Amino acid sequence: MLTLIASTATSTDQTWGFLGAAGIIAVLAAYALLVIGAFFSALFSPASGGMKLVWIVFIVIAPFIGSLLWFLAGKRNAYETAYR
Repeated sequence: MLTLIASTATSTDQTWGFLGAAGIIAVLAAYALLVIGAFFSALFSPASGGMKLVWIVFIVIAPFIGSLLWFLAGKRNAYETAYR
């Protein structure tokens, strides 16, 4: 009986370990997609060459903040400026 309980606990621990690892992998994949998406979005945006360079450098130096700011403010500003 004691080995059955120990076996069940080990199985549950393995399940939680797997779910934790899968969650970490999912978060890292989402982060990578955010940064890569921001990089290419800034690269192919209609912004001027200097502003593209500034945004790309900002995305490379501070990937999380740079990517979020690009999608929240920079992308909209680039398209508004280009199509005025």
